[in-house]
Amino acid sequence: MKTMSFNVLCAGDPLRRYWTRRRGMVSDLIRQNAPDTFGVQEAHRRWMNYLKEALPEYDAVGVGRDDGKNMGEFSAVFYLRDRFELLEQGSFWLSETPGIPGVGWDAAFPRICSYALLLDRESGKKLAHFNTHLDHVGQTAQLEGAKLLAKMARKFGEVPTLLTGDFNAFPYSEPYMAVTEGGFFDARKKAELSTDMYTFHNFDKVTRGKKYEETLDYIFMRNIGRVREFSVLTDQPDGKFPSDHYPILAEFEI
Repeated sequence: MKTMSFNVLCAGDPLRRYWTRRRGMVSDLIRQNAPDTFGVQEAHRRWMNYLKEALPEYDAVGVGRDDGKNMGEFSAVFYLRDRFELLEQGSFWLSETPGIPGVGWDAAFPRICSYALLLDRESGKKLAHFNTHLDHVGQTAQLEGAKLLAKMARKFGEVPTLLTGDFNAFPYSEPYMAVTEGGFFDARKKAELSTDMYTFHNFDKVTRGKKYEETLDYIFMRNIGRVREFSVLTDQPDGKFPSDHYPILAEFEI
């Protein structure tokens, strides 16, 4: 199987990098790599409508983070409809009240995680995929959100589980360690063939002498054995970036 995580950038620069200028590159990149499941971050309702139309082989689960319906960004999970049967779906907020839309701890925005429990029609095995986007400002929100994610993503017991997303945290930071010490491993570290490439490039900008070359995106796994390959997809069609993050892809076996 293959899974992907992709922060598609909600809107972007209205003159050069607006989402409608980039959406074709995003859907092409997903289609070319053909993941069985993938998670997106910063996908507003129009992004969701576009991806569903452009990639009709996938179904999706998830809700807007602002109201639990259509308002605000989605952290949705997409899955191949012909391969998987959806057994359960849900969403929760990274806050002190996970079942209620709202801002948690010292976060700047509401943060959400959506998940799907899937039955693989080919093998008869189950797979759970959780997808999220941690806050970029609140340090308490990052750490407590990571702890909550590790706890909630174990809800299906021994079922093989993916936890993907933009964690806005560096490798071996406190939020990262909260996930790995909470029962998950980093697919990048366990893969037989892997890359050390960073994931956030911010359109290759240089600000105050700093170039953005940071790893913020992860595919964490639990109860999954062999990870064949982990890739950071650095494609730039016609020299253009599809988003300010590179998508990441993992090939694995259950």
